[in-house]
Amino acid sequence: MKIWTVANQKGGVGKTTTTVTLGGLLAQQQHRVLLVDTDPHASLSYYFGIDAEEQSASVYDIFVNKSPLTADNVMDCLCPTKLDNLFVLPASMALATLDRQMGSEPGMGLKLKKALAAIAGEFDYVLLDCPPVLGVLMVNALAACHKVIIPVQTEFLALKGLDRMVHTLTIMGRSLEKSFDTLIVPTMFDRRTRAANQAQAKLNEEHGEQVWADVIPVDTRFRDASLTHLPASVVFPKTRGVLAYSRLLNDLCAGEGCDQARIVC
Repeated sequence: MKIWTVANQKGGVGKTTTTVTLGGLLAQQQHRVLLVDTDPHASLSYYFGIDAEEQSASVYDIFVNKSPLTADNVMDCLCPTKLDNLFVLPASMALATLDRQMGSEPGMGLKLKKALAAIAGEFDYVLLDCPPVLGVLMVNALAACHKVIIPVQTEFLALKGLDRMVHTLTIMGRSLEKSFDTLIVPTMFDRRTRAANQAQAKLNEEHGEQVWADVIPVDTRFRDASLTHLPASVVFPKTRGVLAYSRLLNDLCAGEGCDQARIVC
């Protein structure tokens, strides 16, 4: 089971869109995919029409569970989506209280890693959508993953958020004694604007090989797809944004030697 965390310490850069679209593409390739919503705003959950406040369990229950987690404990928290092979572990507003309630408890930073280990045989891929703030939720998502995907909107303020994210990975890498496999993905790129082109050039200049060689363009079809509670790859498979994410997925899988059919763009 491969675990990818989608993170950035700035909101509005395309984290949820990236998580949903990559997850949808993988599910369409017949992989069993779990999307984990660790953001108290629950945008990923609402995308699929899931209101965690109306669910019997959510990712919050995994964090507050005091007994050893079993596969059944975790699977009971999952929700199916309208797409076969794609499941969601929803968020709830209660997640916002975790840092205050339990942030200093021993082992809190590894709760999610242990939960995913319990269901390792159930899924091929897990994608974690992070909140834009550093806390116990982001720490858990980073500790659990094999790869970090950092969407960065191609504009000046988003580059500042990237600096904070890179610093966080450096600090956490020392703490966890691990080196993060990181890919920076330029998003919301509009080649007609000077600001977007300058931001892309600065990304390449400052972060070099960590930056994906392509870009995710501005595409209003992502917003339209959310109204259907399905990934854009299902409802608008040929739109330019989806084709860009298909190329991204091909590159991610090529870099990890994934055993999957190549997605044709």
